[in-house]
Amino acid sequence: MSFGFTSPGLKRLLQGLWLLLMTAWLAACATSGGLYSPIAGDTRPHSGVDRARTMPIQGIDVARYQGNIDFNRVRASGKHFVFMKATEGKDYIDPAFYTNWQKARAAGIARGAYHFMTWCSLASEQAAWFTRMVPADRDTLPPVLDLEWNNHSSCVNKHDKADVIEKIQVMLAAMEAHTGKMPIIYTDMNFYNDILADQRFPHALWLRSTAAEPHERYHGGHDWTFWQFTQTGVVDGIRGEVDRNVFYGDQNAWVNFLLTGCDPRMVHVLGPTGRCRIEK
Repeated sequence: MSFGFTSPGLKRLLQGLWLLLMTAWLAACATSGGLYSPIAGDTRPHSGVDRARTMPIQGIDVARYQGNIDFNRVRASGKHFVFMKATEGKDYIDPAFYTNWQKARAAGIARGAYHFMTWCSLASEQAAWFTRMVPADRDTLPPVLDLEWNNHSSCVNKHDKADVIEKIQVMLAAMEAHTGKMPIIYTDMNFYNDILADQRFPHALWLRSTAAEPHERYHGGHDWTFWQFTQTGVVDGIRGEVDRNVFYGDQNAWVNFLLTGCDPRMVHVLGPTGRCRIEK
């Protein structure tokens, strides 16, 4: 670009102004009319997950970061379920868990608790903590085991795969024994690729994929039951952003899941083992 001036100082000034204008223009595009233009229900939507917003069974997952939640408004907004953080490791309980647990039940929204697995404490200790802290209410969704690498902790992430799988099995068995329901496995792409892609757990999978549909990111022939499709959701009754999720099926499949605690596509396999019991 030529400015028609020979003064190096003036030329640098004009180039700086041009860069400033371009930066402002790009920032405007990012918030109004660009790839992440806000839409109803999401502050930074991605077109790769558009289908999720049209699926019939919608839900959220929450922790203390969402603050005081009005679950009546959440349910009235069309959300069918909420998973909430309960425990982490061998000694942490989310400070909002019991309040969320009771308020969600009072609002009549299906609720489930999740445990965040850590890799530098014994699975037996974590199982005992979950069993002690999480009520074994019968009117709930199956519990969730959150499997991710602990990237923000002092715990080194590189662990023996066989040891990790053994810990997962211990935790899954304890959660099922405590609640009477087969736990759901939540995971992200890193942990899935490192540990789970070649495993065949019979448990329902809840997959995180915020830029594309799960089948485009997760390989290995696993079906997903729940899909976390954005972390920048907007839901009536919650101040600020929240994770949004969908269930894979229609209303009939959802009722089947609520009654049995199992992915309807697996009931014919797991039912004869007694693991998909219809709740009375």
